[in-house]
Amino acid sequence: MVNADGSVSSHTLVVIAGPTAVGKTAVAINVARELNTSIISADSRQFFREMEIGTAVPSKEQLAQVQHYLIGNLSVHEDYNVSRFEQDVLNLLPELFSRNPVVVMTGGSGLYIQAACHGIGDLPDADPELRESLHTRFNLEGLPPLRAMLQKLDPDYAARVDPANPNRIIRALEVCLTTGRTYTSFRNHVPVQRSFRIVKVGLDLPRALLHQRINARVDQMMAEGLEDEARRLYPLRHLNALNTVGYRELFGYFEGHSSLPEAVEKIKTNTRRYARRQLTWFRKDPGFIWLPPESDTVMHWLSQRLQQG
Repeated sequence: MVNADGSVSSHTLVVIAGPTAVGKTAVAINVARELNTSIISADSRQFFREMEIGTAVPSKEQLAQVQHYLIGNLSVHEDYNVSRFEQDVLNLLPELFSRNPVVVMTGGSGLYIQAACHGIGDLPDADPELRESLHTRFNLEGLPPLRAMLQKLDPDYAARVDPANPNRIIRALEVCLTTGRTYTSFRNHVPVQRSFRIVKVGLDLPRALLHQRINARVDQMMAEGLEDEARRLYPLRHLNALNTVGYRELFGYFEGHSSLPEAVEKIKTNTRRYARRQLTWFRKDPGFIWLPPESDTVMHWLSQRLQQG
């Protein structure tokens, strides 16, 4: 990577991404240990300290093996967005690069990884009153009116966004209504040239095995106390952070919309759907090299790639 002054940067950000439950945490920790470096989390829900079980935060033993950043650093009461994440990462990297020329970033939140690597543009912060009015309308009328509004204001994004994701739809409407521009115009910005090299590894498994891992992880979460964690957070269910797979389904169970077994099955189904969306996002980026979630395989490839300079 050539810096603006013509010098060559020896700093490298290694991104280890992929769908939920594929094994990113274990691989990233092993790679970071081999490289004697630290890990930045790019999981948009592991930032929130109150959501440990439902977001599969690394265990205390795993966290003790390698220094992690941006895990449990926020409260669900705090308003956080991808633009703030980009700035947090850019503020953090110079300090980490001063200790080691390589830093690992891992997570499954594609938009956040994109922001750290290539910028996200000048997306405005949400106007609290506008956000509240949109969420109120969603709670009273559901998603169809909001989808119709987005179709009118930004038909391109309306055609691409997950039609069942209120967070993405409401966020796009916030940008459109606040700026008078389409959300797409911000998303289609020219990628920023970073002052460090970026190496991207995508982890994947055969679909049947990935689904098996997802189902097993949900069962493990329930055994670890996800229901109790969700009950503690139920009074805060209106907060944006808690509109998340694993919590939404249990909130529905608490409200009598399903039995507990039905809620657990919904968590598994919706997590599998989320994993498909993650893979779709990452596979659009030709910069990713796809490997199985085996630490030795990933480390062997990385060693060769890093030696190339």
